[in-house]
Amino acid sequence: MNDHGIDLLSRRRFLRRNALGIGLVGLSQILTGKSFAGIHSPGKAKSVIQVFLNGGMSQVDTFDPKPELTRMAGKKLPYDNLQTERRTGVALPSPFTFKQYGQSGIPVSDIFPHLAKCVDKMAVIRSMRAELPSHEMSLMLMNSGSQRLVRPSLGAWLNWGMGSENANLPGYIALCPGGMPVGGANNWRSAFLPGVHQGTYVHTEGNDPQNLIAHIRNRRLSGQEQERQFEFLRKLNKRHLQARPEDMSLEARIESFEMAYRMQTEATDAFDVGREPKSIRETYGKGPQNQQLLMARRLVERGVRFVQVWHGNSQPWDSHGNIKSAHRKVANQCDQGLAALIMDLEQRGMLDETLIVCSGEFGRTPTVELGISGGGATAGRDHNHWGFSLWMAGGGIKGGTVYGATDDFGFKAVENPVSIHDLHATILHLLGINHKHFTYRYAGRDFRLTDVHGRVVKDVVA
Repeated sequence: MNDHGIDLLSRRRFLRRNALGIGLVGLSQILTGKSFAGIHSPGKAKSVIQVFLNGGMSQVDTFDPKPELTRMAGKKLPYDNLQTERRTGVALPSPFTFKQYGQSGIPVSDIFPHLAKCVDKMAVIRSMRAELPSHEMSLMLMNSGSQRLVRPSLGAWLNWGMGSENANLPGYIALCPGGMPVGGANNWRSAFLPGVHQGTYVHTEGNDPQNLIAHIRNRRLSGQEQERQFEFLRKLNKRHLQARPEDMSLEARIESFEMAYRMQTEATDAFDVGREPKSIRETYGKGPQNQQLLMARRLVERGVRFVQVWHGNSQPWDSHGNIKSAHRKVANQCDQGLAALIMDLEQRGMLDETLIVCSGEFGRTPTVELGISGGGATAGRDHNHWGFSLWMAGGGIKGGTVYGATDDFGFKAVENPVSIHDLHATILHLLGINHKHFTYRYAGRDFRLTDVHGRVVKDVVA
């Protein structure tokens, strides 16, 4: 109990476990005495599915066609001192065919035949920019707004600011088959935010929901025995925390243990895509990438605030060599599922309140890479942070939109460049959050996801 007679553990449980979104922020201010000026409007989106095309999708082979590359094939392009991670040579035209789709007529490469049919629901930003052509740093920048310093990830910010709508599931879940990506758990870290808001990693390689999360079941105790043990431990933890009311690390550990207990029943249901009708599973398609996209829909349907869907753990889109076969292969692994996700959410009446963001950490060069691992690359592309594409759908996005442009060869953003801070500001805006006021005081200063930068890209907002 504190000086006002409020049970701190119960109060915080009420806010964090039972938070129904932005409506409780005002109540949070009353109970905690802390200022929270982040919410400025209801916001159309309520949850986010972030699809990470790990390794870097090539813009000129997917959503940003460049006929000039074909005309200049095999010739040196007019660039001086554009930094890339490796040496590149002459122009490499796309080996793929582009075609216009939908009423909007947005051109899409033939490696995305299913997704192309959804362009009228999508906004394609062709003028994204990162800061360095490095996987690790660009992943950190895309996830947390900083490529060097320890900062909370986007999902952690949203989980802290908006809470989860399901007390039995984490508010932030990272789905990744085959192990963790480069940087590991730093990609979904909570940093100085309370630890309970860090992303929960789920290995999605297999089909058995019992094996997706380690130790989800206690195989030595019965349910009744475990419940009695849990209640006893909860009482001890409550007493321990009441003596240390400001220890957020302790509170986060307690909440994590309790969440793990509650997840035993809810999680196995949410992750079990086998419970879906056969027709739905066939619509999404086979393979771990398509399966986890269906899983993501099941999670947001159950109130999870932020779901991050990783395409593999070892940069599968990192096509330094033979981009013709490599990019077609990885696109084929997720194309059907991405289209199904958009259509499925729309049919369920969930697309307007679910924001989908799909991108890599940077793009790729329009020039051929000259060396890879000490050998010669075969028609591959190096990393390119100067200009790349991403797409968004649902959650208040203006469908059938193309924003920004790269130069004639797709190397550098030249029209309406969009930084990662701008992207984060726009995502927050779609969720009803003013990025300039969405702050957390730590070490004597107010921090925000967008630091001192960021502008909302209003042209992609409906």
